[in-house]
Formats: sequence, C-alpha cells, structure tokens
Amino acid sequence: MKKYCLLFVLAFSLFSCATKKQILYFQDADTLNQTAIDKNFEPLIEPNDILHIALSSMDQEVLLPFVRTTGLENNIGNNNAGLQGYLVSNTGLIHFPVLGDVAVAGKTRGEVETTLQTQLEDYVKDVVVDVRIMNFKITVLGQVTHPGVFEIKDERVTLPEAIGLAGDFTLDGNRNEVVIIREEDGKRKVGRIDFTQTDFFNSPFYFLKQNDVVYVEPSLKGVKKSGFLPDIPAMLSLVTIILSTVIILTR
Repeated sequence: MKKYCLLFVLAFSLFSCATKKQILYFQDADTLNQTAIDKNFEPLIEPNDILHIALSSMDQEVLLPFVRTTGLENNIGNNNAGLQGYLVSNTGLIHFPVLGDVAVAGKTRGEVETTLQTQLEDYVKDVVVDVRIMNFKITVLGQVTHPGVFEIKDERVTLPEAIGLAGDFTLDGNRNEVVIIREEDGKRKVGRIDFTQTDFFNSPFYFLKQNDVVYVEPSLKGVKKSGFLPDIPAMLSLVTIILSTVIILTR
C-alpha cells in the first residue's frame, strides 16, 4: 500500500509542476546589453481621441476668441483638470475656434502644437500651445493579478510596464503567448509576444498605443484547472505507472 501511495505522490508532483523555462522572463536578457533605446517614441493621434488643448499668452484676453463657447470655456491656462476636450473626428479633424477644421490625426502632440501655434501666430504673437491626449488608456485582461483599464497620464507605456500595472502574471498565466489587440488605420492588428524572450523589445508592440488591449492567455495548466480540459496525458501516464507497478508486484 505504501508503494502505491508513493507512486501517486510522485505522479502528482511530476504533472503539477511547471518547468523553469515556462516561468522565467527574458531568458536571453544578455542579448539586450548595450542595445540602443528609443527615447523619441511618441504616440500618434487617432480618430476618436480626445485632446486637451490649452493656450497661454502674456495677454490672456487676446485668447478669448479662441475659447469654445461650450465644453471648453476655460481652456486658457493649463490647470483646469475638469476640461472637456476636442474630439478627433473620423476624418481626423478637430474644429478649433476661429481657425476652423484642423487636421490632427496621424500627428504627434508636438506636431499638433506646432501646427496650431503657427496658425494662431497670425492673431497672437506670443501664444504657447499645450496638447495632451486625455483618453490614453490601455486594457489588460486574462491571467494577471489585477485586470482592468489603466489610464496613462504621460502617454508612454511599454508592454512590461502594462503587465506590472496589472500586478504581474498569475501562476497560471501563459508567458509564452501574450496577445495585443490594436486598432490602427481603421484595421485591427494582433501581436503575440513571448515574455520568456527579449526579441519583442524591438517589436512595434513593445510601446503600447492608446486603447490597446493586452490579453494574457491561461497556460495549459490553467486550462486544466478550469475544468474545461481533462488532463488526458497526465491521466494516461498515471495509468501506465499503476499498470506497470501492478505487473511488477504480481510477478
């Protein structure tokens, strides 16, 4: 009887433990040594983004004609957190007071600031423009400790940072296949990232964009634990061990 118990314990331990290669992140981290870092990454403004546009000048009164009469009456200055922003239309435009329609989609914040400042200088010589993307958020789902929607205030977040914001992988998270779903140029793009390797540091999915969805799939172990998939290989192996033991003991 003791022999049978020992075999059951051994079989259970063999089929319930993950290997080191399934757990460790960045297993080829040495390849990153001295590699260049992209410090100039800036997200591009897209349709349906909401922009906070603040204006400032030595003479604040001259800016009044450029203040919207609804939603953004107090957009002069940078310290009104309750502002409603400019919604980028499906055609990539915002409607700005006096200036009319201004194309912003496909541009960085800095490029939009330059565009607006250039046009406003015809009216206000010392105008300063500040643009922020108000709805920069990402969604992290699946096998992470704290799934949810996360607002990114500085508009710059990497995939590892996103996993960190969500509390890291759970023990049942599949580190070999993290899915990123992105909408870009009217199309959906899907990337699959292996967190045990570092080649994704050069991937277009390393820096996340606004409204990206990150999904951590369950590992095979996690699927088995959910009850949707019977652990057939483990069951067969256990039966094989038991049958072999029975044959040996009955000889």
